[in-house]
Amino acid sequence: MRFRIWPQSADYRFAASSIVSRRDIAPLRVTASQARNDELMSERASDMIQRNEAETSGEPGCVVALMSPATYRAGAFAEAARRIGLDLVRAIDLPDELATRRHDALALDFADPNGSVERILAFARDRTPGVAAILALDDRGALIAAGASAALGLAHNDPGSALAARDKFAMRERLAAGGVPVPPYTRFPAGIDPATIADDIAYPSVVKPLLLSGSRGVIRADDPDQFVAAFGRTRAILEASGMAPDEHAILVERFVPGVEVALEGLLTGGDLQTLALFDKPDPLDGPFFEETIYVTPSRLPAEVQAAISRRTAEAARAIGLRGGPVHAELRIDRARDEIWLIELAGRSIGGLCSSILEFGAGMGLEELILRHAAGLPLGSTDRSDGAAGVMMIPIPRRGILRGIDGLEPASAVPGVTGIEITAPLNQPIVPLPEGESYLGFIFARRETPAEAEAALREAHARLTLRIDPLIPLQRL
Repeated sequence: MRFRIWPQSADYRFAASSIVSRRDIAPLRVTASQARNDELMSERASDMIQRNEAETSGEPGCVVALMSPATYRAGAFAEAARRIGLDLVRAIDLPDELATRRHDALALDFADPNGSVERILAFARDRTPGVAAILALDDRGALIAAGASAALGLAHNDPGSALAARDKFAMRERLAAGGVPVPPYTRFPAGIDPATIADDIAYPSVVKPLLLSGSRGVIRADDPDQFVAAFGRTRAILEASGMAPDEHAILVERFVPGVEVALEGLLTGGDLQTLALFDKPDPLDGPFFEETIYVTPSRLPAEVQAAISRRTAEAARAIGLRGGPVHAELRIDRARDEIWLIELAGRSIGGLCSSILEFGAGMGLEELILRHAAGLPLGSTDRSDGAAGVMMIPIPRRGILRGIDGLEPASAVPGVTGIEITAPLNQPIVPLPEGESYLGFIFARRETPAEAEAALREAHARLTLRIDPLIPLQRL
């Protein structure tokens, strides 16, 4: 049994805040000039490809993992690499002023994809043995990982598919072109006056930023007045993220009713292997879409689960994803017998949620992903017996987090295996749709999914949050 409040150093906070302010300064686009640039990089890397093949014939090269400095997942991947004797190189989105203080990592600027690819290639030139694989742990690194892998002759998804897996409009376009059902959708300039289009929207609708993740900025609207408010709020969130409204767009699509699930899978040569299917027992009907509980195995009928896997595989093919981990969000409208793909990312599940997954003889998801990337034997991918669940502890209101009481009683709930508080104390916390993080995570294992879900809810009920209101600053 464990519970832990994560420490947060000054360096960590500075790095995280730097990333927020620099996030998506420019949208990532695959253009003809960029395609030519990729060709040039491939030509310059040809000698490295040959050297990689020669040097890695006896032992696997390193795996370069692209991540943000605020990711929860670096430790899990580092531990998995240590277990299998694999050299993991952390490629972190860091400003130059911090990069000089981090000698244990490869510093990149995710806002400059081409420059980041060049830096990875320069790193690979001097590497012995070579680079075996490049992974993106977060959405923002996917395009860079694809470009660098292509230049080095490594297995990769093409940059266009990496972009489509991150850009909601590009994803909808590829899905529709590939014959995968999508709800009616339209893209509008973020700077438009929403009142001029509100009467033309079919309701209920959902307003979504194209590039933000984790349901940030996603808002439901049921009528024109709500739409105007939702569109303006999403635009403000874009601006706060460094995205100028005159340079970015907002997606509006029909709201899809039904229950929501999440699928964790692994693509090999375009073939999907479903590793886990999570139920999301809390309704996600809006106006905001904060995820809370994930439980696996799913309680849906076997034929519905099989159909979910098929729809995910169809979507991956339509987008162009062919290798590596995928995380999909889908909605099942049981009344109409319809399955809709909502999101598909070329990465594994975020946060600390993956810690509840265990395969074969105790292998975690991160080890499975690293083995797959490096071409090592996977072993059994059968999940352990019983049920597992995780709750992403929601932020109930904006304020200053002063403390969390009841951790010991919550940890004592039968089936609860751990509680991790990741939000820093005495710092501001912000709920969705503006916020982009959770207070922490509660983990549980029981015999059945219902018992795992009940344990999570009981543990959460025993927690008491101490949140002081924010005092607005006034100009003198």
